[in-house]
Amino acid sequence: MDALRVCLYVFAGVTLGTWVMSVLTREYSWVDRIWSIVPVVYVAIFAGAAGFGDARLDVMFALVTLWGIRLTFNFARKGGYARGGEDYRWAVLRERMAPWQFQVFNFFFISLYQNAILLLITLPAYTALENRGSFGVADVVVAAVFAAFLVGETVADQQQWVFHREKHAGRASTRFLQEGLFRWSRHPNFFFEQAQWWAVAAFGVVAGGLQWTVAGAVLLTLLFVGSTKFTESITRSRYPEYADYQRRTSPVVPWPPKREPARS
Repeated sequence: MDALRVCLYVFAGVTLGTWVMSVLTREYSWVDRIWSIVPVVYVAIFAGAAGFGDARLDVMFALVTLWGIRLTFNFARKGGYARGGEDYRWAVLRERMAPWQFQVFNFFFISLYQNAILLLITLPAYTALENRGSFGVADVVVAAVFAAFLVGETVADQQQWVFHREKHAGRASTRFLQEGLFRWSRHPNFFFEQAQWWAVAAFGVVAGGLQWTVAGAVLLTLLFVGSTKFTESITRSRYPEYADYQRRTSPVVPWPPKREPARS
């Protein structure tokens, strides 16, 4: 069976499954729970269609697997797989919407759209499958860039984890993280997460040129833009001093912070 068709069957099953579970349990983070797993399955299907004998596809599969392992570990230690581990933003939205409106949002955005993105971001592997060729210098460069972004996200998540443990213990000096990589970006983990999937898209470009399969990286970036704005609106409502942090710190892309004006 065609690899893309197999992926579409998996997509249909996962979309239906996450939606049904959200309706049955009244928890709406089931897509979050499979976010780090399903893309690995999709890339495995494309690599497997080549008999795991294509170097580019095998490297893509290995890198995406490392991405999945790291993200699964980070999500698990924060309690994401435990009962009651729902994303706090969905509770905020439920308060702002009528029940029927949220259920429409749940099906079309939380379940359908997000699962579509999880498939689309892996489709550069389909481009690589359809345009198999030798593994060259450009592939090595993209792989190294992906690995660097993976390390960056690992560091950012670890800094965030340590901060929240310190905050929970009452030892944090600020109410939200502003040091380390978070001094250079308000959301360095968001930056590195998106950047890794742009690197996956680059593998597709190396294999077959610029094609429609880059759409996944574009849509993921747009999803993060909206998510970041919504998250920051909640944070700013809780912590008024967050506005000062916003003024001096880059939103996503790591960049030297702006200097505070001298006080007279």
